[in-house]
Amino acid sequence: MSRSAHPAGPRHADVLPEGHYSAPATDLNELDAKVWSRTVTRDADGALTVGGMEVARLAEEFGTPAYFLDESDFRARCRAWADAFGPDADVFYAGKAFLSRAVVRWLTEEGLNLDVCSGGELATALDAGMPAERIAFHGNNKTVAEIERAVEAGVGRIVLDSFQEIVRVAHTAQRLGIRQRVQIRVTVGVEAHTHEFIATAHEDQKFGIALAGGQAAEAVRRALTLDGLELIGIHSHIGSQIFDMAGFEVSARRVVQLLAEVRDEHGVELPEIDLGGGLGIAYTSDDDPREPHEIAKSLGDIVTRECEAAGLRTPRISVEPGRAIVGPTAFTLYEVGTIKPLEGLRTYVSVDGGMSDNIRTALYDAEYSVALVSRTSDAEPMLVRVVGKHCESGDIVVKDAFLPSDLAPGDLIAVPATGAYCRSMASNYNHALRPPVVAVRDGQARVIVRRETEEDLLRLDVG
Repeated sequence: MSRSAHPAGPRHADVLPEGHYSAPATDLNELDAKVWSRTVTRDADGALTVGGMEVARLAEEFGTPAYFLDESDFRARCRAWADAFGPDADVFYAGKAFLSRAVVRWLTEEGLNLDVCSGGELATALDAGMPAERIAFHGNNKTVAEIERAVEAGVGRIVLDSFQEIVRVAHTAQRLGIRQRVQIRVTVGVEAHTHEFIATAHEDQKFGIALAGGQAAEAVRRALTLDGLELIGIHSHIGSQIFDMAGFEVSARRVVQLLAEVRDEHGVELPEIDLGGGLGIAYTSDDDPREPHEIAKSLGDIVTRECEAAGLRTPRISVEPGRAIVGPTAFTLYEVGTIKPLEGLRTYVSVDGGMSDNIRTALYDAEYSVALVSRTSDAEPMLVRVVGKHCESGDIVVKDAFLPSDLAPGDLIAVPATGAYCRSMASNYNHALRPPVVAVRDGQARVIVRRETEEDLLRLDVG
């Protein structure tokens, strides 16, 4: 049964502060389909449902805060990416966005490959049955132990990120009697239109080997001379949460130019290029993401055109969507705790989670939407800031949004598009317990990552 409407709460602030926020919707009960997973709707009583299950029932069974992942939507997005790129390209799900054994099984069943960037992600992939040849191993500082495990497991490719790593992987592979397939990650000098902390293709950052000054060309020379390595291509990743394809065009042009230089110097046409991921999703109604088939056509056209101009055969393309697949498929459900109206400014709405389950607002100044989901309301909108329960003034979940002015403690509110990086980057700050991830599908819900307990925290504290 959905919750009944509460008596009027804090009134709408008369003066709105300066800054970015979305104007209040005509009807705060309306849901913007762009920011919610595909099976989300409201039932006859106005309560949010996902996969045919009402949030009040989910909250009662699994508690709050909790991440609820729409399994049908996740699988559909996997299929959309696979279909868009077809059999002549490779789609690697970027596990850093969110990874669990259930997710690995879904990826395997839907025909996607997997990109991992740590020993823990590799262990999860192997334990859940992802074929090693469908795994790419990434990272800017892989340990010798991680490299050895990846080579022994038979991963399909290792992405080399430095001159030292070229030698480490080559020596490990040669010692094990294996010729390891590798790509070289290059930084192409593209300034992506995104937050500086998630722009990864300009020269002044930690990832990759720069094209500038001939460093990438030298990395290719070294890789081609080492018996333990089979150099299969070049990798480039320009950033995250990107909507403009212009950066990918510049990146592809520069990568193809390097391929032409390799052909001219070594007589070798490398058969693959990986253009990374980073395609944006809708966090608010202002965002306008591209569909997979549009992205596939655009990237394919760019690479084909540049290769024809350089007189090269078109290489096999790889892409690495992570956020673009899992991001829209989940929302975080919170219970409202305290409500503090600040006259002439905004109302602070505190929830039972915060920066421990979503650090992105504090870290990247990320923007999110939020909705009252346990009931409908005809009350006028009020400008709110949704904050957490942690001992930081920067503990903000949603910086500025509108919620009904009769919002009250005990209401359930949800923040959509939290499938990517929220659980992956979750912490135990203030000894908070990290929330569960619950997969919902066809009227059934099951925990795929359980909620932490106090016993979990104390078990690690051996002092």
